[in-house]
Amino acid sequence: MQNMGRKRAWRLPNITADGLKMFACIIMFVQSIGITVIEKGIIHLDQYTQSELSQALADDSRLMVWAGIGSAMQLIGGLAVPIFAYLLVEGFRNTSNFRRYLQSVLIFALASEIPYDLANSQKLVDWSSQNALLTTGICLIMLYFLDMFKDKKGITYYIAKLTIIFCAILWVSIFRSAYGLCMVLLVADFYLLYDRSVIKTILGMIASLLYVTGPLSFYGIWFYDKERKDRLPKYVYYAFYPLHLLVLGIITKFIL
Repeated sequence: MQNMGRKRAWRLPNITADGLKMFACIIMFVQSIGITVIEKGIIHLDQYTQSELSQALADDSRLMVWAGIGSAMQLIGGLAVPIFAYLLVEGFRNTSNFRRYLQSVLIFALASEIPYDLANSQKLVDWSSQNALLTTGICLIMLYFLDMFKDKKGITYYIAKLTIIFCAILWVSIFRSAYGLCMVLLVADFYLLYDRSVIKTILGMIASLLYVTGPLSFYGIWFYDKERKDRLPKYVYYAFYPLHLLVLGIITKFIL
């Protein structure tokens, strides 16, 4: 009877880096299904102009349902962007070999380009946009240069930091790489304001509004416990990106 009256202690959740990575990959997978299978494969979004699409949705309730599902999946996918940005900053701060880290990202970015093009345009080569790992590589290079001025104060160094961030924004814009502007702004925010939790969170949530649902992912970031022991090797997460795009691209192009 005494135990029945005892209140259970309320605890904050502890979320590891492995947990954040798994969650972000699942969310990204949901978004990719929405874009590739539903919008490209079932709706065939690219064959419509905006006015034609509106008319088609008005005439076909089934198409309207699929469009709603695809849009919802893309909104869910916005949750992944702040998490990837945060984990990138954590990885940069904790890596023992930046050159190998950057090299790994760029190799997988190169390997992901054909799967990305196949999934997004059903072509083997499409220069209209580039994959998200290229954005990650650009952000890593930005962090490398920002790190040169991390302990520097004064207007000259603030201008230098802003110039570095602007260059990163310019490069993701030129390449039109996925998550570009939002990823650069979030990575810069998480790195430059690393120890200033309140303002870092406020500015990060504002930047993540580029993906509407992005601010919701800060729940997981708040409860990250700094535990970096992964149950899966890091290369599994790198490989997941091109592999899931390749599978969805094949399904969309050759099955649907």
